[in-house]
Amino acid sequence: MDRRTFLLRSSILTAGFTFTKLTSVRAEQAPNGKSVELYEIFKNPQSIHRPFVRWWWNGDKVERAEIARELRLMKDAGIGGVEINPIKFPPRTDDLGKPAIRWLSAEWVELLDFTLREAAALDMTCDLIVGSGWPFGAEYLLGDERSQAMVIAAHKLEGPDEYEVSLFDFFREADPAVSSPFPGRLMELIAVKLAPDPLESLDQVKDYTASIKGESVTVPIPRGKHVLFGLVKVKGSMEVINGAPGANGPVLNHYNEAAVKKYLDHMSDTIQQQTGPLAGRVRSFFTDSMELEGANWCSDMEVEFKKRRGYDLMPYLPFTLFKTGAMGNIYDFDYGAGLAPALKDTIERVRFDFDLTKTELVTERFIRTFTDWCRENKVLSRVQAYGRGYHPLEGSFTIDLPECETWIKYGIGKELSEADYHIGRAYSMINKYVSSAAHLKGRKHISCEELTNTDMVFNDTLEILKTAGDQSALSGVTHPVFHGFNYSPPDAPFPGWIRYGTFFNERNTWWPFFRRFTDYKARLSALLQQGTMFADIAVLPPVNDMWSVDGAQNEPFPSLMYPPWLPLVWESIHQNGSACDYVSDGVIRDASLSDGRLVYGPRSYHTLLLVQVERMDPATAEKIVAFISAGGRVIFIETWPVKSLGLSDAARRDAEVVAWVSKMKAMPERCIFVRRPESNFLQWFRDIQQKYALPPYVHIDKPTSFVSQVRYQAGETEWLFFSNTDLTNEHVITILPSKELGQGKQAWIWDAVTGERFYVGDGSKPMTLELGTGDSRLVVFDKEKKGPAWNPLPAGAVTSFALTGPWVVELHPIDGSSRTAKMPVLTDLKDDPATVAFSGTAVYRISVNAGNGAFWEHINLGRVAGVCELMVNGVSAGVLWYGRRVYRIGNLLKSGTNVLEIKVTTSMGNYMKTLKDNPVAQKWTNEKRQDQPIQSMGLLGPVRLY
Repeated sequence: MDRRTFLLRSSILTAGFTFTKLTSVRAEQAPNGKSVELYEIFKNPQSIHRPFVRWWWNGDKVERAEIARELRLMKDAGIGGVEINPIKFPPRTDDLGKPAIRWLSAEWVELLDFTLREAAALDMTCDLIVGSGWPFGAEYLLGDERSQAMVIAAHKLEGPDEYEVSLFDFFREADPAVSSPFPGRLMELIAVKLAPDPLESLDQVKDYTASIKGESVTVPIPRGKHVLFGLVKVKGSMEVINGAPGANGPVLNHYNEAAVKKYLDHMSDTIQQQTGPLAGRVRSFFTDSMELEGANWCSDMEVEFKKRRGYDLMPYLPFTLFKTGAMGNIYDFDYGAGLAPALKDTIERVRFDFDLTKTELVTERFIRTFTDWCRENKVLSRVQAYGRGYHPLEGSFTIDLPECETWIKYGIGKELSEADYHIGRAYSMINKYVSSAAHLKGRKHISCEELTNTDMVFNDTLEILKTAGDQSALSGVTHPVFHGFNYSPPDAPFPGWIRYGTFFNERNTWWPFFRRFTDYKARLSALLQQGTMFADIAVLPPVNDMWSVDGAQNEPFPSLMYPPWLPLVWESIHQNGSACDYVSDGVIRDASLSDGRLVYGPRSYHTLLLVQVERMDPATAEKIVAFISAGGRVIFIETWPVKSLGLSDAARRDAEVVAWVSKMKAMPERCIFVRRPESNFLQWFRDIQQKYALPPYVHIDKPTSFVSQVRYQAGETEWLFFSNTDLTNEHVITILPSKELGQGKQAWIWDAVTGERFYVGDGSKPMTLELGTGDSRLVVFDKEKKGPAWNPLPAGAVTSFALTGPWVVELHPIDGSSRTAKMPVLTDLKDDPATVAFSGTAVYRISVNAGNGAFWEHINLGRVAGVCELMVNGVSAGVLWYGRRVYRIGNLLKSGTNVLEIKVTTSMGNYMKTLKDNPVAQKWTNEKRQDQPIQSMGLLGPVRLY
């Protein structure tokens, strides 16, 4: 047994399972963070550390030979594993007459078994989604096994009047405009109530439920403005989104424990009766985000609410609900009657209690049932534990492989908006919650549905993929599952079967270079999973306030952010050389105190930031007082807590919160109140660091919102990951590590693109990092001193020579044709009507005379829209696919005339827009939200020798 085999340790098996097949599920881990072993893991990552892909089995129209071919294709491209994901066949796509294999049929299970055998032979890992589409369900679900939603209809009336309304009118008004309605949904009118508008007290509400006669109800309307509420229960409230045959139909009721267990057991029993145990063959069972579109009910919800909260929900329920639409998002905050301030406060307390009860039931009846089922089958749980029904942080606490998601959207690399959090960010708002949950529970494997793409299909470049992936790592992710790889036979009409996403396919122009990106991601993931992300600042988001005021949101894309600037807080902390975790009331209450720090599990914080928190449990306030008294520091942003949570005994508990806050205020040296800035959160937190003596672990001389960092620790080795996510401008920063980070250690650059490492020098000294567009650096601190010196390529020089032209350009489009043209000066291909629709490889040639004493060492190609390869006199100088396009060429030039050849492989979007008779191309590039702008292509320059 060699040392490499002996060192096999699991970095992900947090539940302590024993697997029968090590190669697919175990990962090597360096003992005690020894730099030599860490570097070996980094340089040559195992398959388990490589990116996985969501592998859509489109329509379950799958065959053995094609399954085997695609697995080998992915393996050769550097993919380490697949998430088997049966899904509805994409619309307007030629299925070649291939039959659908029904989910869980004997034939489907046999194909699954074949896939697992083929993947094992290739040392690839397999995950398996539960069900199909999302949220999961099936045609065979009946009655209370189906999702349920309690919704309202509100008719605004003015009396006096005698108002008759049919049940059908109530049902039509209440029927939520979900994106995936179940055709077989049933509606029941639960209550009819009349309230004056505005409403001062629930004593003014009159109940006319008993007046329902047959198919209508007649209600006398007194003088003045009123609202007639119909409380409606929808059974079978939604259909599985994009479910494959056999796994479509109504969505499962996640609040029904018996139904959940029955569904899960049916799946595992059906499969394993035919295949034998899945333990050791399937790494994890996967659950996608719970986009329940407003499902909020089960048969005993009313009973459970009263048991847990101590009062009857039903009198309050019509007034706690909003008018909702797709994904359960609120689209009318003024629906129903206006509420007087005192009653509004009461309703907000009930709304919190209702969301808390739903979260408890999901935790007990779904999450616990699911994780127990996974353990029974000796398979890990992998869950996107967010969406309505989960606590955004605590929902991931018991998941083996917690997962978040990162999207590709226009604006990435161009702007980091403070006005609209969605602009410029690939990571979603849930990423910080999920990664923080993993840190709090001591988990190193933070999975991510990464590079999800519905906006830039065919226009995503490898550079954009890297930038989005780097942002993902900055949010705490340590392993990507790319979204995704479409099962698509090679004889499918161009461009193939595309259900979703980034076009990971051999027909993509950049596919020959894709392995370079997956190697980069594999090395980064391999290293990150060996360490623990450092954080010594805790941030408490106002989840309780959000639940009270607006109700739980549909993470990761809530219809509103509470407050809108919440993510800017954690971003500014990291941009200024510090790091933080999100925490919750429960985490604070359960934490211990040690040496002036708040300690929870493996995490320890010297400072706690509360972001616009107005409501908290008295026990949380009491713990914060103890933390401050023990030497900790607390910073309240924008508000002081003034209320308790929920309705029961509210006045007494409010007074307790106020009293504890008064004690906090009596310690002003460690209890601080600050206002949020109107803009420039980066400078705002930098000022806080300086004013309140919160030194960063790495000082950054010129911080910018585009450059951020994370810190990891593994025994005696530590590292910083810096990324410049600006795709327009380069940024040069000088960093100074703190004593605890750099003193007594040496600094190295580990290059995740090549796997090489370079010695920088004393780890306690300042270090300048030149970060080109989309560039990143791993700065490693260890005890090693011997190795090649870091000698980065210069972006320019005092003396340089511009290659302006003329250029000879050969165009090789993807249709197999070719043509040659002359270009007097470099021009964007999109700006020429003859080349605006080009997609393929453009070869630019020019001759350079190196005589007369000229000795050029480097060439900077300037801006390149695509992947480029430089040939000098027929010899390749290398391929560059992101950032600076700078090459060393001194050893390739000869005296006299030299021929430079620059091959640029472009994206596909401009070409796809022109295929008017291709419905797939048109869907993703020309229609509705996917009407994409024309993209730059080719060599733009300026090209300079120096």
